[in-house]
Amino acid sequence: MWTVIYIAPTQSIAEKYQQALVEEGVLVQLRAIGTYQQSNNNSVEILVPESEAEEAHEILTCILGN
Repeated sequence: MWTVIYIAPTQSIAEKYQQALVEEGVLVQLRAIGTYQQSNNNSVEILVPESEAEEAHEILTCILGN
């Protein structure tokens, strides 16, 4: 089961966080929120497998703290 660990304000930010998580070995999916899902201005959910959610959240916390 996939779990939302963060909602990024734009597609480009979501992709930045996705790359950081992938570099740490975490599986990641992105899912746009809203009607115009191709727009960069929509919020994007960052999802990881439930078993990796805690680790992924810690990684994002470090990224957001810097």
